[in-house]
Amino acid sequence: MTPSVSRVFLLLLLFSLLTSSLLYFNLSGPTLSLLKHQQHVPKRNISILLWHWPFGRSFRLRGDKCLSKYNISGCLLSDNTSTLPAADVVVFHHQELSGDHSLLPLHRDRPASQHWVWMSMEPPINNVNLSQLNGLFNWTMSYRRDADISVPYGQTLLGGDGHVFTPAPNRSCLVSWVVSRYHPKQARSAVYQSLKKYVPIQVYGRWNKRPLSERKLLPTISKCLFYLSFENSEATDYISEKLWRNAFQAGVVPVVLGPRKATYEALAPPGSFIHVSDFRSTAGLAAYLKHVAADMKEYEKFFQWHQTHRIKTYTHWIERLCQICVQYPSLKPNKVYEHLEDWVHS
Repeated sequence: MTPSVSRVFLLLLLFSLLTSSLLYFNLSGPTLSLLKHQQHVPKRNISILLWHWPFGRSFRLRGDKCLSKYNISGCLLSDNTSTLPAADVVVFHHQELSGDHSLLPLHRDRPASQHWVWMSMEPPINNVNLSQLNGLFNWTMSYRRDADISVPYGQTLLGGDGHVFTPAPNRSCLVSWVVSRYHPKQARSAVYQSLKKYVPIQVYGRWNKRPLSERKLLPTISKCLFYLSFENSEATDYISEKLWRNAFQAGVVPVVLGPRKATYEALAPPGSFIHVSDFRSTAGLAAYLKHVAADMKEYEKFFQWHQTHRIKTYTHWIERLCQICVQYPSLKPNKVYEHLEDWVHS
């Protein structure tokens, strides 16, 4: 090695050592500590207090239910009302408030940062005495898409199994309907009374003293080709388990009555249902059902969505509560419903 080459090699070695020393100095002091801190900053837990269980049916909340059951972290649920001062969010189910708003903890101090949620999965007609709740709630929790916390009965997701769903052949029944609360003045009652003149309808439920247990519900419906997914109220976005569970999970074609057709098209799988409004009369609807039932290729078209889509149902109150934490970052912190009734009936 010549002297000139040795000097160049020595200079490169010194430069490398100097660079390494500077890098170590920069990262071994406050900068390194900050990086380590940032990597281990825990996500702040959101504490949610359920003031009373909907319809009096309670479930155990011990442990991190949102994480263990639904893989939602940083979400702590409680039904212990003594923890009110420490709760980030307090949820009140309307059914229990409608008869006696004194059940609200209005006599107790409410932290300025605490948010109260009005929750109901019922259509507007079933939400009474709302005026007494004006100016108390920050957020709404409902099946509606425009609720602050939207928790639908079900939703359509992209990504099917890529296979053609083949409905069971040789079904023993054409149309079925499960109804427990029958009221003659409801729109669904009028459609049923007229439709049954043209096609046989197997009816189950408490109304005609033929109730079905949870275990027998879907197997019974699955024996039919069509199911009457008739809502008890024609309200904005109100599409209940009558579609998502009773029809879709039973593997039958739903005949729907509820919100306008455009709502079903926006929320349900494409080409998956028959809307009553498409027919001028129940005679026309009945004729169409018979036509589809007689042509299996036509019938199977209502199941093509399985190739590209899937559905998810929300049936448990705990999962609904966990959704608050999922949507929490996007919620408006300073919102107050001064006229709750106006929103509910909008």
